[in-house]
Amino acid sequence: MRKIGIRDEWIYILGAVTLSLATAMLSAADFGLSVIVSPAYLLSMRIPFLTFGQAEYIIQGTLFVIFCIVMRQVRFLYLGSFLSGVIYGFLLDMWRLLIPHFNPDIHAPGSLPVYLRVTYFVIGFFINAFAATLYFKNKYYPQVYEFFVKGVSEKYHLSLAKFKLRFDLAFLLLTLVLSFAFFHKLIVIGAGTLIMACCNGPLIGIFSRLFDRYFICYYSHGSVH
Repeated sequence: MRKIGIRDEWIYILGAVTLSLATAMLSAADFGLSVIVSPAYLLSMRIPFLTFGQAEYIIQGTLFVIFCIVMRQVRFLYLGSFLSGVIYGFLLDMWRLLIPHFNPDIHAPGSLPVYLRVTYFVIGFFINAFAATLYFKNKYYPQVYEFFVKGVSEKYHLSLAKFKLRFDLAFLLLTLVLSFAFFHKLIVIGAGTLIMACCNGPLIGIFSRLFDRYFICYYSHGSVH
């Protein structure tokens, strides 16, 4: 069967658009977010004038500085990962502004009817895994979160899986600290967080195999992935 060729630029753009849409859906559903985006979400909830996307700039920017310190060098190419985070944050705010159900100023997270919340969570869950697959299929720098894990594990010859687990646990701890410091109770972490933690990996694997079966990624210089 002949595969469909897609330029990696379009795959990158589609990944950014769909990932931000999924995050907007999941935050509106309010069944729990991934531990990676939870600190930024908590920060936006605590500071009224700060949007979710703008809080992502702060968290990813801070992590980017830590990354450069850990790597003991600053390279211009590293800025590509931070730029990916800026694009994602902008699109996230755009979805939350344009779609009333996702806009916290119109509908507070968790205030929608249960059937809508479940619908948005299920759709957002699948779109999130699909978007992550697209990020893996192009050569452009991912957001700082993924770039940090990949870069540090490669430089110090660490197991990628084990370091990713420690990274996620560190963000879980940060989420717990911010949740109790800001609101004196546990929020953001919920059943949805557990579902995504357990099922995201296998679902991304399924989407990746389907992508490879039907599509080919063409890089800008003409090579094929």
